[in-house]
Amino acid sequence: MQKNLVSFSKAILSSSVVLSLVACSSTPNRAPIEDRKVGAASKPAPAPASSAPLSPAPAPEAKPLPGAENAGKPGYYTVKPGDTLIRIALDNGQNWRDVAKWNGLENPNLIEKGQVLRVIAPGIDASAVTTKSVASAKVETRPLDSKPSNSVASTAAATQPVASAGSAASAAGTTGSGAAAAASTAARDSEEDPVWAWPVSSAVSAGFDEQRNKGLAFAGKAGDPVMAAADGRVVYAGSGLRGYGNLVIIKHNATYLTAYAHNQALLVKEDQAVRKGQKIAEMGSSDADQVKLHFEVRKQGKPVDPAKLLPSR
Repeated sequence: MQKNLVSFSKAILSSSVVLSLVACSSTPNRAPIEDRKVGAASKPAPAPASSAPLSPAPAPEAKPLPGAENAGKPGYYTVKPGDTLIRIALDNGQNWRDVAKWNGLENPNLIEKGQVLRVIAPGIDASAVTTKSVASAKVETRPLDSKPSNSVASTAAATQPVASAGSAASAAGTTGSGAAAAASTAARDSEEDPVWAWPVSSAVSAGFDEQRNKGLAFAGKAGDPVMAAADGRVVYAGSGLRGYGNLVIIKHNATYLTAYAHNQALLVKEDQAVRKGQKIAEMGSSDADQVKLHFEVRKQGKPVDPAKLLPSR
């Protein structure tokens, strides 16, 4: 009996050993696991690029345009979109070359919106501009290919405002009794308006209208003569002013200038002195739908009705 119990115990022990071995053999022998997440966390990843826009760098401070300190003052003009120096000069009764000189413009084609330009000669009181006529005795005509003579050059000086009798005499290039006579002539002329004449012989086809027609229109044939309406000096001859075609502008004194537009040919050039009734152009249709002369009179740059100044026919 005791022998059987011993045998049974050995059998149970053997079975337990076998089961233990089987259990051990069924458990896989796994390699140690590396926690890559933990390892990655130990080295901080670079921060992702922000999708928010970067703050722009502060813009450089805008430089004020030339002459801005004079905006709104008498004798100054603030450039508007579409302006040209020729237009500004015409609207202010000036020679565009003088305006360029007064403002130190190296390239008169480069003016900016908002720029402020001097349109009255330096040293002149804009609120007290006086009429300064071109002295007829000093005006001479000259061919297009000739150079201005001394008397023409003195006439150019005479078109500038005269500050005193002495300066008028100096401009005329005279001394002694001749200087006194020149000063007297300048003083007399400063009070005189131009002596006007009709620019063409044909009839008026359209009257003055300050909004739609800033002058008179004359019908005619291509090639009809166009004459200077008074003694003066040519301050513009060309086609650079849109809407006017081939254009002549004559300055008669510090107050008045005249404009002759749409010509087919120009017979004078800038800085040429002309007499009343002198042929300066031929009528045409440049920048117009028909042959005509558009004639303007500007008083200190503002259009006035020429019919009120021209003599009766």
